[in-house]
Amino acid sequence: MIDLYSWHTSNGRKLYIMLEELELPYTHHVINIGKDDQFSPEFTAINPNSKIPAIIDQDGPGGEPYAVFESGAILIYLADKTGRFLPKEPRVYYDVMQWLMFQMGGIGPIFGQVHHFLRSAKEKVPYAIERYCKENRRLYGVLDKRLGEHQYLVDEYSIADIATYPWVARFEWQEVDLADFPNVKRWFDTISGRPAVQKAMAMNFS
Repeated sequence: MIDLYSWHTSNGRKLYIMLEELELPYTHHVINIGKDDQFSPEFTAINPNSKIPAIIDQDGPGGEPYAVFESGAILIYLADKTGRFLPKEPRVYYDVMQWLMFQMGGIGPIFGQVHHFLRSAKEKVPYAIERYCKENRRLYGVLDKRLGEHQYLVDEYSIADIATYPWVARFEWQEVDLADFPNVKRWFDTISGRPAVQKAMAMNFS
């Protein structure tokens, strides 16, 4: 049994998708970041960095409960645990890791800044909007080129796709028209059709 502590952010959705794809039993614990639940002593005992998501695997290494934080690390942990969505062949394995890190180091931080400055900032900051929106579109271009050459980010569906999809799913928040990036749109529509993804994206957080 996996205990998942999360919220309906793009990073949070990754783990719902992964667990639904794996069909692993899990318990859903809502961490409402709007109410600062992530700073509670109970949660910081799991993740000292006070960020969602985090998990406790009740059947961790050695059969003991084991806590994991950072969404990319959790995806790798679950992939290793189950032998799915992270191929073992070395070249393919490192291809997946590169595109996972591309999401973690590029798409997540930049798309997150776009969300903040377009939707949440108390005042409009033209310099920040221009800076982050320009980089946002550049990253879409990188994705589009890659997906013009591969069905998924690394040929077969992997944790790299699972990590990236929830950020692209907020394309309207970023004021992006996916028609401008046809290969991304094809990939997005394909993944959107997966039953596990549909279930995870429809998760109720009330």
